Amino acid sequence: MLAKTLAATPWGMDARPVEVEVDVRLGLPQMQIVGLADAAVRESRERVRAALRHSGFEVPPRSIVISLAPADLRKEGNHLDLAIALALLAALEQLPAEALTGRLILGELGLDGSIRPVRGALAFADLAAQLGVAEVVLPSAVAEQATLRAGPRVIGVRNLAEAVAHLAGEQPLSALRASVEGFGLPSRSADLADVCGQGFAKRALEIAAAGGHNLLLIGPPGSGKTMLARRLPGLLPPLSLEEAVEVTKLHALASDEPLSTLIVERPFRSPHSGTSAAGLIGGGSDPRPGEVSLAHRGVLFLDELPEFRRDALEALRQPLEDGEVLVARARARIRFPARFSLVCAFNPCPCGHLGDPRIACTCSAGAIERYRSRVSGPLLDRIDLHVEVPRLPLPELQGPPGESSAVVRERVALARRRQSERCELGSPPPLNATLSGAAAKRVCALDGRGQALLERAYEKLGLSARALDRVLKVARTIADLAGAERIEPAHLAEAIQFRSLDRRSG
Repeated sequence: MLAKTLAATPWGMDARPVEVEVDVRLGLPQMQIVGLADAAVRESRERVRAALRHSGFEVPPRSIVISLAPADLRKEGNHLDLAIALALLAALEQLPAEALTGRLILGELGLDGSIRPVRGALAFADLAAQLGVAEVVLPSAVAEQATLRAGPRVIGVRNLAEAVAHLAGEQPLSALRASVEGFGLPSRSADLADVCGQGFAKRALEIAAAGGHNLLLIGPPGSGKTMLARRLPGLLPPLSLEEAVEVTKLHALASDEPLSTLIVERPFRSPHSGTSAAGLIGGGSDPRPGEVSLAHRGVLFLDELPEFRRDALEALRQPLEDGEVLVARARARIRFPARFSLVCAFNPCPCGHLGDPRIACTCSAGAIERYRSRVSGPLLDRIDLHVEVPRLPLPELQGPPGESSAVVRERVALARRRQSERCELGSPPPLNATLSGAAAKRVCALDGRGQALLERAYEKLGLSARALDRVLKVARTIADLAGAERIEPAHLAEAIQFRSLDRRSG
């Protein structure tokens, strides 16, 4: 007897369909799995046997062949147990074969017949919608997450007996309804009003949030660089539903435990300076997203930037330019999105006190140069805003609170709305920082006075072509915050002030 059902295997952020075929015939008792299965999939033979026995089903001594198609696609993980068990029951005529039609079935079996959660519920729901599958059967612990995708019904099952009763029509289960509790609310991260003084740095945070720009904070230890960086997520608009789903899919891939709820706040990732290039960018034999992808739609904060490994920092250049990471393997090329706001911080010198009016710097000129040269010029060019964060005198630290994150967030949302309205109909609304080609030239056009100012800055500061492009995009964001149609000389002059490293070298 032959039976078939549909399952899937993870493939980066997505999933690939896997047809599970089970053939049962007279012969030497054995259970064989074919179709490029990894060790976890091959071990499902024993899990399936034990789960069926403990759930009250008999597996007679027969020759059983389980085929996982397509044969050239590597199947990995624990996702196929439930589909194999149900197809085997259908092949043994203990479950109607037609009950498996039009369903996508995923789940790991415990030896007692319980169904354990698996990663990738959202990816499986996306695949079901693409294939036109009517129903997705998933472990109840993660099934609610899959309801965020319109299209297929989502059924959560707790054990094998419950799944069989549902498919046989004996005890049908109700489809789950989507729940997005807490979705669309502003970030609950720390408030900008907690930061006293540092008006120039707070202005840079607002510009970075409004235009999606990258930010570098330079200052002595204890000046508030980390405190400022942690407040950037609170200035960003809430995630849209599509963005939240995308973020959740990425974090579900990286998590050791399956996620059961939707991530509704923008991520803030702060990896240690000892993180390897693979840890930042992603990879591995079973490719998983790195820190740049886990910061997608949020903030990646790199504190003590020169302490990171050089190869790790240089690996950032591709995602900063392209907004994605390509992980290439012998059998696959997997893409992970990585559109994030980069915030970096470092001390002005190895001891941290260069320019500090209270503590004298003990570093030689050579030591300072070696320290700063750990970060390459091409990487610094890709950071739009260079901001000095000085140590503040006591009266400023004890001063009144400034604007709250909610007030600044309203201005940021308005500036982003202006950027969206400039986009051509039907195109995705890019932020100013991600504009390229003809769109950037059109949006960042200058009048005669602005062009003259830009030429003087270009010559005096020795800006590279990329740095020049960054200055224009920052100026466009400043104009958007001011509600101006065109970039005025004042907007351009303010943007030039945010290239402090260029001023030092110019």
